[in-house]
Amino acid sequence: MSSRETKTDVILIGAGIMSATLGTLLKELVPEWEITVFEKLENAGEESSNEWNNAGTGHAALCELNYTVENPDGSIDISKAIKINEQFQLSMQFWSYLVESKLIRNPQDFIIPLPHMSLVQGEQDVTFLKKRFEAMSNNPLFQGMEFSDEPQKLMEWIPLIIQDRPSNEPIAATKIDSGTDVNFGALTRILFDHLKSKNVDINYKHSVDNIKRTRDGLWELKVRNDSGNVERHTAKFVFIGGGGGSLHLLQKSGIPEGKHIGGFPVSGIFMVCNNPDVVAQHHAKVYGKAKVGAPPMSVPHLDTRFIDNKKSLLFGPFAGFSPKFLKTGSIFDLVTSVKPDNLVTMLSAGAKNMSLTKYLIEQVMLSKEKRMEELREFIPNAKSEDWDLVVAGQRVQVIKDTEAGKGTLQFGTEVISAADGSIAALLGASPGASTAVSVMLELIKKCFPQQMKAWEPKIKEMIPSYGVSLLKNPELIQEIHTSTARTLGLSENLPLQITRQTVS
Repeated sequence: MSSRETKTDVILIGAGIMSATLGTLLKELVPEWEITVFEKLENAGEESSNEWNNAGTGHAALCELNYTVENPDGSIDISKAIKINEQFQLSMQFWSYLVESKLIRNPQDFIIPLPHMSLVQGEQDVTFLKKRFEAMSNNPLFQGMEFSDEPQKLMEWIPLIIQDRPSNEPIAATKIDSGTDVNFGALTRILFDHLKSKNVDINYKHSVDNIKRTRDGLWELKVRNDSGNVERHTAKFVFIGGGGGSLHLLQKSGIPEGKHIGGFPVSGIFMVCNNPDVVAQHHAKVYGKAKVGAPPMSVPHLDTRFIDNKKSLLFGPFAGFSPKFLKTGSIFDLVTSVKPDNLVTMLSAGAKNMSLTKYLIEQVMLSKEKRMEELREFIPNAKSEDWDLVVAGQRVQVIKDTEAGKGTLQFGTEVISAADGSIAALLGASPGASTAVSVMLELIKKCFPQQMKAWEPKIKEMIPSYGVSLLKNPELIQEIHTSTARTLGLSENLPLQITRQTVS
């Protein structure tokens, strides 16, 4: 029985950070447009955007070693780190605009300053880190980065990691104080509260069952509400931002751009410290190097996090496998995502990634004690009773045919849109949330080319560096760093006050 039918300008599927960002951008650019949101869970930011389901780092490429690779000649390629940092700067500027416009009241509700560090052991990796530091610290985007291989200095920086450590192995770290801890779950909820106040029609406990094109070029959604009633909703533009659930809906839309694309789910497990005395000894995000054969999203890191006004300490992630595409998904998600058009793509990916499959199976089989052994590479005297396991969110890595061959596994975030720009879907994983503003601006440019000329002045008001290479404008970098730090409460004299206030 159909209980409701609506026509609207824009439909956003999924109430995560991507829909929140796109909805907020569009409401600033065209306040008169009507926007409707459908979310199958009962609140915003409950799946991949939730603070317990993602790393919450504010990926600015300050500490993630997998964004910098060593070339065969020994030089370090930092181009990916530059790109990700520039994308994160767009997010920082947009959040600052929202604070200055009083659309976000208290930035400390979702972002606080926290040092970002990289840590390596062994002579070869220490040499790599030193070369990486030299390449990055000469770049204006990464100003303020420090390097040390002195045990005394490292003891100052990371006492929990250095104390009781055998002193026979070379160890080194880089540290940059302009890093942040971002609670993307909190930010998502703040943005949806704002959208609600702007008369955006937000429908929780509403599942989108189908999407099809109507004769007049609109998109019609078949939506099931929590009473089981079927509703019909049409829109000129649809954004599928349902995390792992996006692939099935993209396939149902029938657009040619959605063909030959598959997804491979990877789940994560974190260890969380339950001993406040241990938590108090660490104040940084410290990223190590991934083990050989491990996927990029399994880079081990020991993170200070601020969740529910409480300081937490998380270690991980350990990769896991579940055929579900969402934490609240179905065990048939992977099987039902295989279609005639992507069968060869999926089979090719399976054949190519046997080592990844083997790695994931090994990870799933790890006992808690084996996980503790990995943690002790970071904290030598870690005690098993101080740590509990937390299952993180599901990530669905994109599989597609590329120049590298059929069934290439993509580690990143990807927007797939129809040729006419009337529908777009977001697929993929890390760095995801941190680059939401950049990704959504690209989507707007791709899907609304006719409006871009009229919208550009407003976009530049919100994001001053939009369309400008920060790298070629060092003065602009300095200006943006200073103004966003001040607006978001990240100035140098603030970290200690915020930490105390947040922990109390």
